[in-house]
Amino acid sequence: MSSKKRRIFGRAVPTLVAVVALALVWTGDSAVAASSQDGDMADVLVRVGRYARRYFVRAQTLVCHEHVRMQPIGRDLIGNGRARRLEHELRVEWAPGPLGAPAEATVVRQLLTVDGRAPDPKDEPGCMDPSSVLPEPLAMFLPEQQSDYVFTPDGTGRAAGRRALKIEYKATTQGPPEIVWKEGCVSVDLPGRSKGRVWVDEASGAVLRIDEHLGGLFEIPVPRDQQRRGSPRTMVIERVDTSIHYERVTFHDPEETLLMPANIVTVTVVRNAGVPRMRTTQTFSNYRRFVTDVRLLD
Repeated sequence: MSSKKRRIFGRAVPTLVAVVALALVWTGDSAVAASSQDGDMADVLVRVGRYARRYFVRAQTLVCHEHVRMQPIGRDLIGNGRARRLEHELRVEWAPGPLGAPAEATVVRQLLTVDGRAPDPKDEPGCMDPSSVLPEPLAMFLPEQQSDYVFTPDGTGRAAGRRALKIEYKATTQGPPEIVWKEGCVSVDLPGRSKGRVWVDEASGAVLRIDEHLGGLFEIPVPRDQQRRGSPRTMVIERVDTSIHYERVTFHDPEETLLMPANIVTVTVVRNAGVPRMRTTQTFSNYRRFVTDVRLLD
């Protein structure tokens, strides 16, 4: 994800330093390393890599609807305040690179509605809104990218109604943080600072679930021109927990059943932010095929 990144967005507000929304970003040029795994783990990684490649070939022929709900929450994690709702049409683009080069896989969004109405020309993306183009989560499992992460076996369990192998992962290196303020919004990349667990179908290598969290606190300095009188000079990212669940989707003509993303839930806690706690829920539905030219590269 080179190394995996976690991107954070925020917006300055009059009463506090910023409203910060954090979104898990799985960058397509990041990697997952086999590292020094035993033979069984190496076999699992090979199966998962093959599955990811097949997934992207199929996913390029599909579109779906994404419903996003961004809800401020209290300490009890119960909704506290007005939620922002977005609907997108979503598709995957995948461009395998030259032999040996990482394959770039991205999610492309087209905005359909804002809070239940058609978007106006004046509707600009909010700092908390998902980007129109984002890396695809399963890109990190492509064989070309298995070089910067370590997988560790973590027993077995169940996900999506199947018996699954649980595997923990973490980045082997951390890159320097990238913090950019622009027109009252802040974007933060934290390469390699996430840890997670993946549930993999024991037989097929299919990815059933991915959980990820930020590995520790991260302090964001607030530039002088973004500060307000009496406001804190830093924001502290305390928590970013994200869970992605996959479920079976049946397609017709031809008949085919695929595991596709069903929902993504992200809970964030940011000290000194205008909205200190946020839950973002992304729900995917209405999967359907469209015609495009794709081919599987060995």
